[in-house]
Amino acid sequence: MAKRRIGKIITRPGLGYGDSDIEIPIAQDLLKVEGIPQRDAEVSYYSREFPLESFALEHSASAEWAQTERSEHTPATEELYSNYQKKMAPWIEKIKRSGDKTPKPPVDIGDHTEDIRDKARQLGYGEIGFTKFDRRYVYQSRKEFVRTDLPNAICLAYEQGYVETQDMPSYVSEVAQGDAYMSQADLSLKLVEFINEMGFSAQISGPAWHFGPMIPMFVEAGLGQLGVNGQLLSPHFGSRARLQVIITNAPIKYDSAEDYGIYKFCELCQVCFMRCPGKAIQAQRVWFRGVEKNKLIAKRCRPVMARYSGCGICMKVCPIQKYGMKPVMEHYVETGEVLGKGTDDLESYELENKGYFRSGKVPVFDRDFFDMPEGRLEHNLLEKLRSDLNDSTSLDDKYEHKLLLEFKDRLDTSSENKGKVVDMGMDMEF
Repeated sequence: MAKRRIGKIITRPGLGYGDSDIEIPIAQDLLKVEGIPQRDAEVSYYSREFPLESFALEHSASAEWAQTERSEHTPATEELYSNYQKKMAPWIEKIKRSGDKTPKPPVDIGDHTEDIRDKARQLGYGEIGFTKFDRRYVYQSRKEFVRTDLPNAICLAYEQGYVETQDMPSYVSEVAQGDAYMSQADLSLKLVEFINEMGFSAQISGPAWHFGPMIPMFVEAGLGQLGVNGQLLSPHFGSRARLQVIITNAPIKYDSAEDYGIYKFCELCQVCFMRCPGKAIQAQRVWFRGVEKNKLIAKRCRPVMARYSGCGICMKVCPIQKYGMKPVMEHYVETGEVLGKGTDDLESYELENKGYFRSGKVPVFDRDFFDMPEGRLEHNLLEKLRSDLNDSTSLDDKYEHKLLLEFKDRLDTSSENKGKVVDMGMDMEF
């Protein structure tokens, strides 16, 4: 294919603290939109009339089911999750209380954008951006916890281990996710302490305990664009970036959304769509809650994640993740082709008990593989109770009491499990 004309060059900080800036050439024919195509009035309407809720709550029935399936199919991964839950618990409590700290009196009320950016880079964050905190993306169940006097969002991307990610899906790659989250928890608390020392308040969203979806704000802060796989494709890490937001009243200047060419590039690439073992990724974009995106099909995604160590194949086979945005865009400018597409180096993967799948080959599952409960667990339990009561033609008080006790026990257990980690990682937009 013919060499492409460069439409613009984006300059970004280097990968590590102190590294030289990098330049990413974006081909003219890939330029389409800065950020994400959206209808702002529609986003506001859906936020107001149909507030967002976390996937863990809205789909708690499948969350409990996934835990059972993981225990059966990958018990080592289930044990890892359980241990991770115990390790993260004290960190999550600290994160929840991060906004309660009283800052010192401010010495300098001027712009602190570069002070915070430099400190975050020193701590080890690879991508840092600033934007307005968009409260339309706060979960209904989190609104009471989120401070209303912190208007600014610091968007922080931390790198998950590269080598381990290329081994997805595996126990090793899940360890890498857990390690990344542990590091994020520690580093974000240190950054909040730094902001408090300057005289300003701050509150943390993530890891594991989030206010709501973060990708929209990362895009507005110029840190990447939404990929077909439902993940942020960032310059250095692609979809391997693990995300956090810190809200603050520190005076900062906002960054702006960029067109990295991802919107058009994903249309040409489609590797994640073709390689997804569950066929959970839709090739065509749709308008959803005011945003144009490729919707993911949760009931085709979670069954694979539950049985194959979190899956993550859509992350693994993304060329931006595998090679980095700069090499991928340079290759496209020179050749008009997607780097790695059609090769085993990019597209191959292995599923335990299923085998090795090279480029062009995908696993086949029976239809009942994707059978899983949907909706909230408490609703499903109530429907089961009603069904059991209606099905019994000779219901006595003792049996009715037994059914009610079973219902209460299951309901209590479901409430206890709602705070547990189910699908570790996967910063994606369904």
